[in-house]
Amino acid sequence: MGTKISKPTRRELLEALRERYRIASKPDKSKILDEFIDITRCHRKHAIRLLTGDGPVLPEATRPGRTIYSEAVRQALIVLWEASDRICGKRLKAILPGLISAMERHGHLALDSKVRQLLLEASPATIDRLLSPIRGTAGRRRKRKATSKSSREIPVRTFADWNQPAPGFLEIDFVAHGGDSMEGTFLWSLVATDVCSGWTEAVALVAREQSLVVEGLEVIRRQLPVPILGIDSDNDSAFINETLQSYCKDRRIEFTRSRPYKKNDQAWIEQKNGSVIRRFVGYSRFSGLIAGQCLARLYRMIRLYVNFFQPSFKLLSKTRDGAKIKKKWLMKGRRWVP
Repeated sequence: MGTKISKPTRRELLEALRERYRIASKPDKSKILDEFIDITRCHRKHAIRLLTGDGPVLPEATRPGRTIYSEAVRQALIVLWEASDRICGKRLKAILPGLISAMERHGHLALDSKVRQLLLEASPATIDRLLSPIRGTAGRRRKRKATSKSSREIPVRTFADWNQPAPGFLEIDFVAHGGDSMEGTFLWSLVATDVCSGWTEAVALVAREQSLVVEGLEVIRRQLPVPILGIDSDNDSAFINETLQSYCKDRRIEFTRSRPYKKNDQAWIEQKNGSVIRRFVGYSRFSGLIAGQCLARLYRMIRLYVNFFQPSFKLLSKTRDGAKIKKKWLMKGRRWVP
């Protein structure tokens, strides 16, 4: 048995043997046929038809398909797709009749009868196919960011991985003071809370920048009653970088991160962001050095009130009694300075 050959090679072989086969004697034809079958592994009857055929060896070029949907249809469809907030073909197909009427009524679209008919007759698959060239450049959805070297090196810690940690393991996060808009420059708060005790510290930053994060952590380290054993952050680039990695490595601080878009992995710091920072600072916009100095002065007073004069509770267990959930708490005592 011969090895399997490609179709182009088989066509070339057929073109070379066809003329020899026609003028050969019967015994020679049998040899040529056997040789052709052995190489191409064709059925004998099919091989005879190929060698004795009068048609061209190479197939004729296929006729290009008839274009039904012109460029005018595609451009009109793009306008309708943009007006519908770039939804998928199945959803766009369902609203096309009403959307076309509304767009024409308000003067945003002018279609002739043929283009309108083709748009209404187009299937969801055809709609998606016509829109496929523009979808790739439209930027509708945020593409997944490339994983950085720091992200690959920093291990992930979930909410279930905190197993009665010792004092000194912190969760850290940013709180933005941009008000209703995130545009421009405004103040940020770097917040850290101890998972074991609930001790919370906050530092005002004029920008969300990695070098300022290290300076803020140094301020927090000096104010904490225990040494920092570990920090756990979200995936903000101001945290996940070589600067903070080197800071933790030099001080033998364990550095972990949460899963992307899983706020429950940082439940302790998220709770403090609301109960401490937002409660005392609010949601207004603050910017500039004077506002930063005022915020820093406020945090110096807040840390004393929250950490020394507020009792701390810790959930021990939860039991379900029908539709109710009973919780048992451990009160760690009122912190105060004698």
